[in-house]
Order: sequence, then structure tokens, then C-alpha cells
Amino acid sequence: MNQRRPGRPAPRPPEGTPARAELAGMARTGLAGAARVARWADAALGPGRDSATADGKATLSDATAERAAADLGLSAAQIRADWDTARLAGLVEVHGDSARPGWRLRAWDRDDSAVLRGWVALFDAWSLACPEPDGHEPAAVAEVVSAMPQLLSFLQLSAGPVPVEQLLDLLQQRVTELRTERCEVAYEHGTGEPAPPPAPAAPAADAPLAPLLDWALRALASVGALTYGAGQATLTPLGSWAVWVKLEQICVAAQSPAGNIEQSAEDMLRGCAQLRPNAARAEYRAWLAARPVGSAVTQLVDAARGDDALLRGLAFEALRVVGAPAEPDVRAVVDEPALRPYALLWLAEHDGVDPEDAHEVLTREEATWLWVDTAAAVADHGEAPMLVRHLESAVQPTVPRLLDEVRAVGHPRTVQVLVALAAAHPDPALAKAVRRAAFQVHTGG
Repeated sequence: MNQRRPGRPAPRPPEGTPARAELAGMARTGLAGAARVARWADAALGPGRDSATADGKATLSDATAERAAADLGLSAAQIRADWDTARLAGLVEVHGDSARPGWRLRAWDRDDSAVLRGWVALFDAWSLACPEPDGHEPAAVAEVVSAMPQLLSFLQLSAGPVPVEQLLDLLQQRVTELRTERCEVAYEHGTGEPAPPPAPAAPAADAPLAPLLDWALRALASVGALTYGAGQATLTPLGSWAVWVKLEQICVAAQSPAGNIEQSAEDMLRGCAQLRPNAARAEYRAWLAARPVGSAVTQLVDAARGDDALLRGLAFEALRVVGAPAEPDVRAVVDEPALRPYALLWLAEHDGVDPEDAHEVLTREEATWLWVDTAAAVADHGEAPMLVRHLESAVQPTVPRLLDEVRAVGHPRTVQVLVALAAAHPDPALAKAVRRAAFQVHTGG
């Protein structure tokens, strides 16, 4: 995340795209209900307060939904809808039976990039935001989800209303392409010889795609990506900008603040996020030299305890620059689940273990937790190809094994990480499996 080559000019958005501040205002308006429920949860459901759920899952209990509805003057159904939106946008995280605000909520009023990334996270999770219609095969639903990026690109290039009939034709073509691309060489069991080719897939036109297209368009409209009605669909400014961002594969990250040395630990780390490793270490040394070691280490550990996974990793990089004086503080956080993998790696390297071998001190569960946490940092602050490459760093030998262990480890950002990975990965079959895992985690299945 801090190894990007500097000086690359950022592509300009299409003419007519609102300014980032205006886009962020649109996102704040669209997510106002989710932010309101997230703030209510922060006050009412945090550690030491009442439980968010009755079953340890992320779904609000009836009692909690009714309480929130009474406090906020809304219906319980609206509370549940806003709660789900807040979770998908990263405004609230559920830990066991308690909830806490995500880092984006903390930055909601002052950081346009945090707001836009929250909205993009919801945009990526559109298929989870609205229940799919009953009576359709899961494979058909997955094909429509896989085909939607092409339809969204067409809408973005059209820069205006597009008839649903035209989108349906495009969907049928794309689904046919997906079925054709799914030609994998099968082998007869136990013979090593190629099996006879499978029967051709049924034409896409024979599949009930119209209801699924209607569902997809309504779901995308529900997250604010498009308007849908009168037989046509049009991307909203937010939706058009998000599609352009994904097409350009650029990072919507906060600019490094000026004067990192004078900043708090959190702001200093954010300012160093886009620097190359050597430059970042120089900033860490200058920042450390300007304050007492004890208070500096305390600030870095506090920053690591925050909700931004990128800052967690960077804080421990800064603590490596501190060296031996930080050891007592690092040992003191070994029993904190979110910090334990980072602390164990720091201590191993401090004890002389080669950094390339330090990961061996982690258990499989700790390594998986760290993989998810790092993926969350990439999803929040990196580019899509980085997230795809991060998949290769998992200790699990296969993607199904990884998904099983990621679900079991219980990281609070699991759904967002899986949704972002599914949106970024070019392999339709793998993306489908990852989306299915995200849906299962989201629904507590």
C-alpha cells in the first residue's frame, strides 16, 4: 500500500462529473439513515452496554430494533434496513453481540474520501442490499451479478437514460458469453483422459433474465447508483463516478496532509500511507525525534487500536523504527485479538528472526486474521489489482479452504473484504464463490 510509484498523473473524470466534495455530499445524504443508526448503535450498543443481537449474529434482535425505532422515531423495518446498509458501508462493525462504529463513521463529517469509500463499499455489495427474487436458480443469479459490471459500463458510457429492453439484450449476450467462457476441460474419474464435452448451455434467452434484471436494477437503485422507472435506467452522478473509478482502477485515497511531523500519530500515519517504504521510515524517525519516546509509543499503539486496518499495519512499521524502547508496550498488547498477529511478528523480528520467516510464529487462525485485516486495508485504501494479488499471499492452499477459514476466524470486516474481492477478481467462477461466502457471512449462514 505504500509502494506505489509517485508522480503518476491521476486520470480526469468524464466532463460533467461533480466535484469530489459534491459527490461526498450526495453520499452523505444517501447514507444519512445508515449513519444515524450507526451513531445510535455507538451510544447504545457499545462494549459494556446492551447487546445488539440475541444470537451473536449481525442481525438486530427484535428488542434492539424496537428500541432503536422508539429512540429514533422510525419503524423497526426501517431500522433494520438502515442497519444492514450501515454494516455494508463499513459504518458499523459487529463483534459477537456488541457493535462499535467503523473508522469511516469517525471520519464521516471531515473526510470526503472516507465517505466516498463507504458508498463504494455499499455499491460493491448491491446484490446483498436487496433480497433476490424467489424461484431462481443460484447459478442464474450469480450469472446476472457477474454480468452487471458490463451493463453498468454501458450505462456510464451512454451518459443518459437507457431502455430496459436494451439492457436486457445486453444482459442476455453477456450471460451467453459467461456460459461459453465456462468451458473447462473435465477428466473422466480415474482415467486421466478428457471427458466428452458437456452439452451446450441453454441459450440465455431461455433463462428468466427479465425478473433478475429487474431485481438488479432495483437493488442498484436502492443503494443510489441509478434511477429506475418508466422502462429505463440512468446512472446517478455517484453511480457514474463509481463506475468510472473502477474502469480507471484508480485509488480514491486521502491526500497526505502537510507537516506530518506536527501531526498526531493517526494523521502522521495517514500522511505516510502513500510514501515509499524508505521515505515513510524517514518520516517516522523525524516524527519520533520530535517527542518523548514513551508518549510516541503510546500514541502509535492507540492508533493501531483504531478501526482503520491500514493504520494498524503502519503503526507497527513505525514501532519497528522505535525498536527496543517499544518492546514493553508491544508485549502488553499480545493478548488483544486485533493486535496480536502484529505484535507477535514485531516481537519475533525484534528477537532476531528473519522477517521472511517471522510469519511462522503465527497460528493458522492468527495468520488468517492478519490476512483479512490486511485485505481490509487494501480494500479501503488500495487499488483493485492489489486486492487480487493479496489473494495469493494466503497461507491456505486453495480458495475454498481460505473462504472456510476466513469465515471461521470471525474478523468484523469479513463481509466487506469478500465483497470487494469478488468485485475485483477477473475470474467469474472464483468471484461467484467469494460472493456466496460473503452472502453467507452477511446472513449468518
